Amino acid sequence: MILKNLSKGYHVSSEYLSVLDDFSLSVEPGTITALVGPSGCGKTTLLRLVGELEQPDGGVLEKTAEEQGPLSYLFQEPRLLPWHSVLHNVELVMRPWYPDKVERIARARDFLTMVGLSDFTTFKPDQLSGGMRQRVAIARAFAYPGHMLLLDEPFQSLDTNLRWSLVNAFLKLWNAEKRTTIYVTHDVPEALLMADTVIRLSSRPMRILENHTIGTPREERSLGSPEFLALQARFYT
Repeated sequence: MILKNLSKGYHVSSEYLSVLDDFSLSVEPGTITALVGPSGCGKTTLLRLVGELEQPDGGVLEKTAEEQGPLSYLFQEPRLLPWHSVLHNVELVMRPWYPDKVERIARARDFLTMVGLSDFTTFKPDQLSGGMRQRVAIARAFAYPGHMLLLDEPFQSLDTNLRWSLVNAFLKLWNAEKRTTIYVTHDVPEALLMADTVIRLSSRPMRILENHTIGTPREERSLGSPEFLALQARFYT
């Protein structure tokens, strides 16, 4: 996917607020690209443009044939249907593509097993902890048969141990499918451990300050290693 010279802004009272101005970015298919930047810089706006929830004021967004199909969006909050069970929250998103209910249920169970919720399929969302609800949302995102994932800080409000548990659950599913993923966060260590490419962004109007590809395999990464300590220092400056 290629973003060329995108611009986007909003009229606030009598003023024009520029969020993106001549912004360009290339995203490699089958990789995780992390966008790291200060709050309010335009990261979520960029996701909405990629997801075609909004249109740019100018510029071009080029997608491959696969990338033009359906995509999954993982938000900061789970956004589950409270009147449905865990299993049916995941199964529902597959209905347009899998007419056979038995197949849908089996696939939903598989995804829930991969995020550690095989024993909670009959529970309603309000019977689960916050972390468990977010696991359901992760399973649902992968159950939806899209070729691209958009993540808007889905682990932001969680404590450290729970956050890393969910990151691992996400990567377990991602490694099985390698979907093109754009991941918005302000957590540098999280981005360095998850992503193939980490992009540091400026404040508004958003521009790229640094574009760093990480060659170290995920399973070999350590935040305490000299390489990653140096990267963290660079991204925090």
